[in-house]
Amino acid sequence: MSLTPFTKHYANPESAAGAVRHYRWITEHAKPLRQPALLTVGPDTLTFERIEGRSVRPEDLPRVAELLGHAHGAAWASDLRSASLDTPHHFQDGTMFDDHLGPRKLALRRRHERGYLPNKAALHAMLGLLEATAQGPCAFYKDSNPRNFIITSTQDIVAVDTDDLSLAPMGYDLAKLIATLHLTYGPLTDGAVANALIAYNAAARRHGARLGTTDRGRLDGFLALHAVLTAPYVGRNGYHYSLPLRFSHRGIS
Repeated sequence: MSLTPFTKHYANPESAAGAVRHYRWITEHAKPLRQPALLTVGPDTLTFERIEGRSVRPEDLPRVAELLGHAHGAAWASDLRSASLDTPHHFQDGTMFDDHLGPRKLALRRRHERGYLPNKAALHAMLGLLEATAQGPCAFYKDSNPRNFIITSTQDIVAVDTDDLSLAPMGYDLAKLIATLHLTYGPLTDGAVANALIAYNAAARRHGARLGTTDRGRLDGFLALHAVLTAPYVGRNGYHYSLPLRFSHRGIS
């Protein structure tokens, strides 16, 4: 028996059109990342193949890390080789990815205004960390949290919710997955994080000699940023655990 397709509604036609462009960009440039088939495009709706399965769990981290490494490496080799992390990336079909720095600077300032950063010194430390880690080859950010991947009964991994993409450094989206697994299931072991990074780097390196160089200090810097950026969602959307800053980045207090 075939499954009923899944229809997603958007606030306006522009949002739906942007989601289609991003979906097609991943299909063309990040081929290792499987998505549900896009069946129908309406004015403000998209209808997808329904995928049955479960969300990612901590034991899936090495496999998903490897998949992200391949997807990011393929995208760099195909289209992001000339992209810059401080400049929005435009495509011939009208697709645009936000740059890495601008939106996250704004988000950090908003976290400070809402009390998630205790003072201006902490804000400046996070802004400095953002600048310091915005280096190297470009990847893309798709908000890799456990709910945005489906593990099927045949153990295939399917990526969902690719509506909003932005530029990001290699390893940044892996850090988001690690951070949100922690928020969902509790602290991960140091060995689990290290093994995920090894898998990610090995996969990325297959797509270019410049890739696969994210080290643990850099990953910890990304985790520190995610600790602040995800703080408003603790206690919501299945995030039962907090992500202390001291967990995320050695030397940041």
